[in-house]
Amino acid sequence: MKRSSSANVCISIPDELVVTPAAESSTVIDMTGEQKGTVLVTGGAGYIGSHTVVSLLEAGYGVVALDNFTNSVNSAKNESVALKRVEEITGRKVHFYRCDLLDKDAVERIFKAHRIDSVIHFAALKAVGESMTNPLLYYKNNMIGMINLLEVMDSLGIYKMVFSSSCTVYGEPERLPITEENPTGNVTNVYGRTKYFIEEMLKDAVRADPKWNIIALRYFNPVGAHKSGRIGEDPTKQFTNLMPYISQVAIGKKDVLTIFGNDYDTPDGTGVRDYVHVMDLASGHVAALHKLDQEHLGLKMYNLGTGKGISVMELIQTFERVNKVKIPYVIQERRAGDISSMYANATLAEKELGWKAVHSVDEMCEDFWRWQTMNPNGYKTEQANGHH
Repeated sequence: MKRSSSANVCISIPDELVVTPAAESSTVIDMTGEQKGTVLVTGGAGYIGSHTVVSLLEAGYGVVALDNFTNSVNSAKNESVALKRVEEITGRKVHFYRCDLLDKDAVERIFKAHRIDSVIHFAALKAVGESMTNPLLYYKNNMIGMINLLEVMDSLGIYKMVFSSSCTVYGEPERLPITEENPTGNVTNVYGRTKYFIEEMLKDAVRADPKWNIIALRYFNPVGAHKSGRIGEDPTKQFTNLMPYISQVAIGKKDVLTIFGNDYDTPDGTGVRDYVHVMDLASGHVAALHKLDQEHLGLKMYNLGTGKGISVMELIQTFERVNKVKIPYVIQERRAGDISSMYANATLAEKELGWKAVHSVDEMCEDFWRWQTMNPNGYKTEQANGHH
């Protein structure tokens, strides 16, 4: 499948848009009276990004977000529909820029317009299937985007970063549950390789310059939505994750769910994954940032998962039971690059970050369905109605 490489089109920020609000430097005081800094969130309009922005604002951080809308939805005015809703949910302002990390000058202008203390880096192309058919797009976007970001940070003396890594760096695990000590690098798909290469690049950067203070969070499988039903996952590509797919079948937008492979070495033959609620992931980023504010780590990796494997079939059945819907499905061949089982040992994050997943699989299904039914066409529901 050949796609236009629209991911690389960057809407540069006109200079007049970047006023230099040095005075605006949002030192925010949280409820405890403690001052928190300003975080730049790349990919802030995306699924995990937007939910994390909610948690950051609630924790008292100021937020500047950028996104190029490859994996997220923009309004007619080029604003992020998700982040506008985040502002409603939190009652706090998000400074948003449409920008691509491949446009280094634009990235630098954003940094110079705000007093940024740290960065949470989500922005990446992320569809496993697409990464296999268009590898160069993935290498270019994910690797060069990160290099540009690190170079701009370094030039401005900003060294604190939380990086969005992935459990895909572990490849097909030899033993379960997966701890941070499991070997990485034997990765089965291009998307995962970009995450692995970036982790290796970060190791080298930290070795060369000990000023860096970076946490890489290896997520397992994010699902669910904010309990308000106002923000959630709105896939913009046809390669979609399991829960939005289940949900689209339940709401009647798709006829049937395709399960890829039921001959895996798992209890019911379907793939087993560690599904973690997106709001748990969001709080994991706040915990990581808090750790970096307190302590100099160099580079540290943490798994974010529940520690419990759930099969595709179990997730479908839970979704049906909790939301009182039917999900017709068909079984097809396994997909290239998919592995049979993976779930986390997340005790290191609990011990060192004070973080633990608290939301159940029932809640993941319930929250996602609330988002889906309130927004049958995702954020485009709003575009169509012309509400902003």
